[in-house]
Amino acid sequence: MQENTHVNPTFTKLPSEKQKRVLDAAIEEFSRWGYDKASINRIVDRIGIAKGSIFQYFGSKKNLYFHIFEYAVALVRRSLKGVKAETEGEGFFIRLAKSLQAGIYFIQRYPRIYQIYLKMLFQEDFPFRTDLLRTIRLSSMDYLRPIIEEGINRGELREDLDPGVAAFILDAVMDRFLQAYCIAYMDSGLGLFQASEKVIQARIEDCVEIVRLGMASGDSPAGEPAA
Repeated sequence: MQENTHVNPTFTKLPSEKQKRVLDAAIEEFSRWGYDKASINRIVDRIGIAKGSIFQYFGSKKNLYFHIFEYAVALVRRSLKGVKAETEGEGFFIRLAKSLQAGIYFIQRYPRIYQIYLKMLFQEDFPFRTDLLRTIRLSSMDYLRPIIEEGINRGELREDLDPGVAAFILDAVMDRFLQAYCIAYMDSGLGLFQASEKVIQARIEDCVEIVRLGMASGDSPAGEPAA
């Protein structure tokens, strides 16, 4: 999916402040009600515009939702791009820790967007679920794989490590970590649910250390001698 493929020029030509009001209202609605129960009437009432305006902007409820999805994916990619740039030249495990931190900060800044993702993840009858989740997972793999390959090339990770498999495992760990921060029953005694910054940092260090001991080569400056 490409950004803005589900939006009409009538929306993109609006002042940025009005665009933001529309997006905020739609995100609020979808985060509370999911897709099927989301109401265009509630969205326009919240904004104070005519119902027909939404259809002029997007054409349909589906297009509005897909635009919100594309907007959210673009925000995530921008966040991860910033992490990658800020950690350029740093070790793999530092980059992994900062990626987890960025995930927590994203949820804190955009909690309603993350709620939309959780509804999509856990509601099997969620419309368009398969394609949208595939887009998210592939985007995560595209971020992680090059970092892993750099770690292998720098001697921080085992030479025989399969970058695709490693990216798959790390994506699963990171996704579950963020879920534990937001959902009490996903915490499983970790103490991460709505935790303080101090606890979050400690748990990030714990997770990264476990990954390091399982993935680091004996020659890595941050690693232990291989058995």
